[in-house]
Amino acid sequence: MKTNATRILDSLGIQYTLREYEVDPNDLTAETVAAKIGLPPEQVFKTLVVRGDRGGVYLVVIPANSELDLKALARIAGDRKVEMAPLSEVTQLTGYIRGGVTALGGKRDYPVFADETIELFDTISISAGLRGTQMLLSPGDYLRAVKATVGAIAREK
Repeated sequence: MKTNATRILDSLGIQYTLREYEVDPNDLTAETVAAKIGLPPEQVFKTLVVRGDRGGVYLVVIPANSELDLKALARIAGDRKVEMAPLSEVTQLTGYIRGGVTALGGKRDYPVFADETIELFDTISISAGLRGTQMLLSPGDYLRAVKATVGAIAREK
């Protein structure tokens, strides 16, 4: 199955594998996705949509078992404050639905910020842009594809 995200990876010559899982619309948490695809939650990354008071909309990539440190992101992004975009705006902003948001192939190319723990793994898992499908690829390839800024932006739940 091809998605906008996988087509971009193909065009960049980036190798990846897809892993599909059964979707429970009542439980779209990244921790559940990690369990379904058989990877530890710290190796499965979720993409969040946030808005900074100066820089506008950002996509943020953090481990499944963590939460976004809004103050740390604001410092790195050069904002006074950042906040989560309302769920009602996610599809309008990205073209993706909750549980399928990814930083590749969305409606617009927003700045991407990734937590530094992404670099600890040989392979990471991230949404392929559709619920029920994850892309497994090297973090270096992913960070290069999305032009991410890497920093300490996540904390344990």
